[in-house]
Formats: sequence, C-alpha cells, structure tokens
Amino acid sequence: MLASLLLPATALAQEETTLDSLSQRVGALTDELNTTWIMVATALVFFMQAGFAFLEIGFSRGKNAGMGIAKILVNFSIASIMWWVIGFAIAFGGGGWLAGETGFLFQFGRDLSGESAGSADVGFFIFQTMFVCVSLAIVWGTTIERIKFAAYIAFAIVFAGIIYPLIAHWGWGGGLFAEIGSGVQDFAGSSIVHLTGATGALAAVLLLGPRRGKYGPDGRPRAIPGHNMPLFGLGVLILWLGWFGFNGGSTLGTAGSGMAEVIAVTNLGAVGGVLGATALIYALTKKLDVGMIGNGAIAGLVAITAPCGYVEMWAAPIIGFIGGLIVVAGVLAIDKKLDDPVGALSAHGLAGIWGTLACGIWASPRLVESLGVGTDGLWYSGSFEQLGVQAAAVALTFITVLVLSLIAFAIIKATIGLRVSEEVEAAGLDITEHGMYGYPEQFIPAPELEGYGALSTRTPSPGVAPTTQEVTA
Repeated sequence: MLASLLLPATALAQEETTLDSLSQRVGALTDELNTTWIMVATALVFFMQAGFAFLEIGFSRGKNAGMGIAKILVNFSIASIMWWVIGFAIAFGGGGWLAGETGFLFQFGRDLSGESAGSADVGFFIFQTMFVCVSLAIVWGTTIERIKFAAYIAFAIVFAGIIYPLIAHWGWGGGLFAEIGSGVQDFAGSSIVHLTGATGALAAVLLLGPRRGKYGPDGRPRAIPGHNMPLFGLGVLILWLGWFGFNGGSTLGTAGSGMAEVIAVTNLGAVGGVLGATALIYALTKKLDVGMIGNGAIAGLVAITAPCGYVEMWAAPIIGFIGGLIVVAGVLAIDKKLDDPVGALSAHGLAGIWGTLACGIWASPRLVESLGVGTDGLWYSGSFEQLGVQAAAVALTFITVLVLSLIAFAIIKATIGLRVSEEVEAAGLDITEHGMYGYPEQFIPAPELEGYGALSTRTPSPGVAPTTQEVTA
C-alpha cells in the first residue's frame, strides 16, 4: 500500500490491467452465451425433421407410412455431408456475386479462409447445416407415394451441394441480393429456404406426374385422404416449436431484446396463419378442415420468416393471417392441376413469396436501421423501392431454382428413373422399396404375423393380402 501511494502511476497501471482482464472475460462469456444459444437453436431446427416426417406420414396412406422415416434419415445425412464438403463454402466462403470460393471441407479450428476460428464459426456452420436440411425436406412433400427412393439420393446431392448454397450465398453470403437496391430483406429465409425448397418441389411434380387415381376421366381431382390426421397435427406442432429456433437462432446472439422479439413475432405470425386458414376454409365449405388449419399454421410461420427481424409485433398477425388465406386458396387452386399431397407448393412456396414481399410493405425504420439492410417498407416510407427489391429477389430465386431443379430431375428421369412402376405404386412403397410394412397388421393376416419375415409357401387367396416375401418375389 505504501509503495502504491508513493508510486501512483504503478497503481493506475495495475488498475488498467484489471479492467482489461475483466473486459476480456465479459467478452468471452458473451461469446460463449451466444454460441450456447445457437446450439440450442440448432437442436430446435433439427427437431423440425421429426415434424416433417410426421406431417408427411400423416398425409400418406397406410401402405406408404414407413418409407417417410427412411427418406428423412437418408436425406438429412446426404445433405449434411454435401453441406460440409462443398455447400457451406459456396454459400458463405466469400467470393463475388455468384458463389463463395473458400472453406471447402470445413474443419474445426479454421474459418472459411483457413485462418484460426473460434466456437462461433463452428456453431454457425452446424446451425446453417440444419437450414439446408429443412429446405431439402420441403422438396419431397409433393412426391410422396410414387417416387423412387434412388431419386431422393441423387437430387439431394445436387440440391445440398449446389442449388441451395447458391441462393444462400446470394441472400446471406454477400452475393447478388446484396447488390439489388440497398439489399434484400430476408431475415431467416422465406425465399432463401422455403421458396427454394418449394420450387424444387414444383420441378419434381412437373416431371413426376400425379398419383394413380388422383384425377378422374373428366380431369377433376379426387381426394386421397391421408391415413392419420393426429400424426399430421403432431408434425405441425413440432414444426411450430422448431421455428422458434429457426427464426430466433437467426439473430446469432442474445444481446438486447432482439432474440425474444423475433420469437414473439414468429408466434404471432403462426397464430395469424391458423386463424386466416380457419376463417377461409369454413367460409368456403362450412367445415373446419384439419389439414387446411394445420397448413395455415405452416403458412403463417413461413410468411413471417423473412419479416420476423424487420417488422413490429402488430404487423406479425396480419402477415400470418394473409398467409393463412393464401395457403387455403393456393391448395384448392393448385390441386386442380398438380398433385401436391401435403400442400407444400402453397404452404412453403406461395406463403414464402408473400412473406418476402411483406418486408417491402411493413419493414420498420427502427429495425431496418438496426440490421442495416434495405430501406423502410411502404407503410412507413410511402415508397415502393423496397417492395420492388423484394419482388426481384423472389423472381430470381424462383427462376434459378426451377431451371436447375428441372435439369437435375430430367437427368435423373432419363438415367435411373424418377417414378416407380404402377404395380409398385399399387402395392405401396413400404413393402416394395423397403421390404416391410409400416403397419403390418393392416396388410398381413393375423395368423401370419407370428412368422412375419420368415419364408412362406402359402398360395395367396383372392382378397387376402400377400406376405412380404410373396410381394417381393
């Protein structure tokens, strides 16, 4: 103490060192907290794969229920590998307007340029892995009950390795969309994730064709009900939960109230979608269609995904409500010409377009200034500038993804084939593609269930379902 009094400069130097040390510790703790939130959000977005599985299985017939699990697991695995090998680098590895050029085979301890990286870089990588897997899952909603499993694998390689990373680079990696006006506003991916997936789905259904029996001789659509609406509803609720990580995690941190605001806005968009879809389907049919109400929730969530970081809370239920109206009208219109069993073209495509455009209408000056992307929406500025920028991004996304997806699916169709045979489709993909039924007791007589999987010498009787081995043979 006496020395400090005699040498005040020394005391001040020690105090300054202590403040620097404290600042470093606070910074380190902040980074750790942000990374922890990103990991929690990653887990929530991963859980959305279960939501997609339940939703698609619920909308499938019983003979195709089990294949949804194999499809989800294999596609998630392929997308994860392709994103690590090439997709992440194309999306976020610097470069010009078209694509990134560094960071292939991303490694621990290295950022995209090869320099030393911290946990935040690795956290961003795995978080974005979940996004490409969600976008790929959207593609397959239009194809259930009639597509070859091999086609899943081939397109997943192209989609996760090239198509989605290009759009992600344009929107989030400093590419083309940053050069349109003052920048395109798409906080969590109404266009980048959802419209991209839905456009790939459109390309698939255009080349795949409808399920057998979907359209009558007069061309009018026939309903082919899914086998389990409660399972579909569970899928919707899981997706709703996962969206809190999808949108909330896109803040990439916990500073201020931003993350909480985004999650609150996301929830308001979802409930708006439910109410909009419920109102319109009841007005049209005087029935409360479970599928339409569930898709209303999905449409509200998709619609609020782009604006969730740009709009005030009061605008969220309006955006979601309009999204709910759009999905009902879209499903009814598209069903007249295209067989989309789960309504993906409307819930993710049309609602994704609407959500992207909604930024150009209601982007708040407070939030635009905070994020530093684009300009205020029409409601505040009286200008159509940002709305025009958003429309340009929608058009570029749709055209690019549709062309690349059509090329990919055309090559698949000409080589390994895209669609199963009529006999396989009639028997169901569970037994023909995977060698077992999702619900064996529905298709195999009770006495034979005891020996299910063993060789059988039974001669099939008329009206009695064949065994697994007989169908395979």
